[in-house]
Amino acid sequence: MPTRGNGVGTVIHEVAERASTLVRLEVELAMLELRGKIASLGIGGALVAGAGILGLFALGFLLAAAAAGLAIVMDAWLALLLVAAVLLVATVVVAAVGISALKRGVPPIPERAMNEAKLTASALKGNGRG
Repeated sequence: MPTRGNGVGTVIHEVAERASTLVRLEVELAMLELRGKIASLGIGGALVAGAGILGLFALGFLLAAAAAGLAIVMDAWLALLLVAAVLLVATVVVAAVGISALKRGVPPIPERAMNEAKLTASALKGNGRG
């Protein structure tokens, strides 16, 4: 703490040092917090990826079970072919929807924002009438 004999310059210097220390400690605290959160995100991402892989295996077994069930009423090759055909149709539908969504996003230019910026620039130049 500043004593009575200290001048204003000394007090200002101490306040500046303490403010600097406070900012440094706040940044250090933020970095520690971010490290913990990033570690949690990494672990969570790895676990979700593992769950996705297990889900793919489960889907494969479910499709094999469907083919085995169909093989009771038809030849095994025909049951497998039917399951594969259904998968192929589902693949084409999902791919078509995905391609359509990609086309809506290409090129990734914010056209509305650019038009608004042009209108704003025009209005600031005095050319705008509204």
